[in-house]
Amino acid sequence: MADLMKSFLHITSGNIIHNNPLIMSDIQIMGEIYSTHVHSDTKFDVESLFNIAANILRRSTYIVENVVQGNQGGLEPLDNTHPPASFTPPLCILKKINSEMSCKAPGEKIAYETTLTILKKLSNNLWVEKGVLTLSAFAIEYGEFWNLSQHLPTEPLAKSLAIMKRVPQLTKTEALKKHRNEILELNNLIKATWKVIEIIIELERLNSLHDIKKVPALALALEEFPVDVFWVIITIVTIVTQIECLTTDSNSRQKLSQFGHKISIIINKLTNHVAQCTIYIDEAEYIKLLKKLFQTPTEVMEVFKVLIFRKDAPKESIYDGSTKTLVDIEVLKKKEVFLFISTLNISQEDISILIPIYDHLKETGSQYKIVWIPVVDEWTDKLRKKFDSLKSKMPWYVLHHFAPIKGIKYIKEELHFNQKPLVVVLSPQGKILHHNAFHMIQVWGVKGFPYTEDKEKSITQELKWVVSLLVDIDIQIKWEEEKFVIIYGGKDKAWIQEFTKFATALANDTNIKQAKTSIELLSLESQKPNVVNKFWTKVESLFLTKMNNNDTTDSVKQQVEKLLSYKNETGWAIVTKGSIVIAVGHGTTVSKTVSEFDKWKEVAIKKGFEHAFNEHHKKVAPSFHLCSHLEIHKVAGKIPDFVECPDCRRRMEVFITYKCCHDEDKTY
Repeated sequence: MADLMKSFLHITSGNIIHNNPLIMSDIQIMGEIYSTHVHSDTKFDVESLFNIAANILRRSTYIVENVVQGNQGGLEPLDNTHPPASFTPPLCILKKINSEMSCKAPGEKIAYETTLTILKKLSNNLWVEKGVLTLSAFAIEYGEFWNLSQHLPTEPLAKSLAIMKRVPQLTKTEALKKHRNEILELNNLIKATWKVIEIIIELERLNSLHDIKKVPALALALEEFPVDVFWVIITIVTIVTQIECLTTDSNSRQKLSQFGHKISIIINKLTNHVAQCTIYIDEAEYIKLLKKLFQTPTEVMEVFKVLIFRKDAPKESIYDGSTKTLVDIEVLKKKEVFLFISTLNISQEDISILIPIYDHLKETGSQYKIVWIPVVDEWTDKLRKKFDSLKSKMPWYVLHHFAPIKGIKYIKEELHFNQKPLVVVLSPQGKILHHNAFHMIQVWGVKGFPYTEDKEKSITQELKWVVSLLVDIDIQIKWEEEKFVIIYGGKDKAWIQEFTKFATALANDTNIKQAKTSIELLSLESQKPNVVNKFWTKVESLFLTKMNNNDTTDSVKQQVEKLLSYKNETGWAIVTKGSIVIAVGHGTTVSKTVSEFDKWKEVAIKKGFEHAFNEHHKKVAPSFHLCSHLEIHKVAGKIPDFVECPDCRRRMEVFITYKCCHDEDKTY
């Protein structure tokens, strides 16, 4: 706040400041009033003082409306709020403020100078306190004026005091008729000015209860308080002067409309701030509730209801894909649930990945249920048709609800949903067992069941990870314990041809045959394009399941990182013994290693192919300067802040790539 005020003061330095605030900018006003403020930790019970002043003004403005309209109705009851017994009004300060406001000639210049004088007297007070003190000082005079007007016909003392205060000059029938519009204008402006302080106090209260950094509207409001309070004080000064002009029947009047317009703008702005703060705070409380529900034993159906609807769920809001009927969310009660969350831009392949899982659950009679939750910002007829088409392809449950998902912020921020499909695994008590098992399902299929995070940790440690890459993608390899397999591919056809020649020569070498070593070759690029795509999808998914593992000794993690980093390289190769990976190499290093078999064949005969290959590959690798690249989709799920290079283990630099494949069926 202080830095902002200093910047305002700096901006206004050197400029000619007029004494008419109506033609000054907020920045110029801030620059002027900044010099009147001294930061102080001294505070008083500002809310109690405001409540008393508000009671006085509430009753007084009600009297004015009755008197002007000629009503004889009863008085509006006072607020029942009472200040604490220890509260002592700062009477001396209030009298000093009234003294500064009294008997001033009308005019913006004088009102401006008076306001600066009051601000200087209140220099040690907080901005909200300055406004409340000035409002309270005015309330004393205004309340006394109209209270006397009610009692002067029957009480001699009141009559005498009223004469001294010039009350009859304004409350006589003739005066009321003459000044009716001016009195009502004054009264309305008083209520509006009081409203500004009321809203500021409410914002201050919100500030004391919530983290300001997380409520941008509140932070902006607090920055604007000094100028808002300035307009409150100068408006009150102008009101006091106008009342004095009316009681003396002076022809010199202050124009209030411009001040009223300014106060109206401030009220709208502050009201909007309160509304935004309320929305944010309400959402924050809702997110807090969701976090609590997901962390404590509840009932999965209740968690689902709060996540999607927040309160009561509509009847028959679930579509059962197996029976083609609408059912109640009661079907989820005491079930283990897979929340399949996606946009409508999912492919048939995304759906197909879950079909074997659904069939497995159905065959085993498992209590697990799959529920598709489509994420749509705003439903249209076109999107409804697309939804119906996708829904018809799903045998599991589907959320059948065409209103915004109440917990979408939680889904995006806490479950890290970002366009790509995710599968959240929930226990019957609503506890999250896996934040996103979709990658597990992509890699291991049914083998990964029940897709808990504990299961993921154990399964990703298996040395036979390469097998999972080839399952369900039409690549058949007979894994034998002592047989070596070299799987290779790359973007350069010439490299593939050359490596095929070297690797074939290696596999057929007489020394290899004599050592009873069997080597099988598999060129990935010789497979159909959809097979290649599925392979790399599985590699990326496997990488994503391991990426938050900070164990630098995890050899499987390092192997998978290497392989993914070679995806768009000239060439690459995986060497396995049986189904256990013994090496993952870049095209340049593995090609040189294989082509130089004559240099390490003696070691292969004596110590075995595995030992010899790795030993020579390690010798070859340092002679090449390689840059590793990791390209992964912006996925659903949490990604690490950094990734280590799979070769040198230094932190990799991060680049951002935007890519469009011109697929008409997909919009991101």
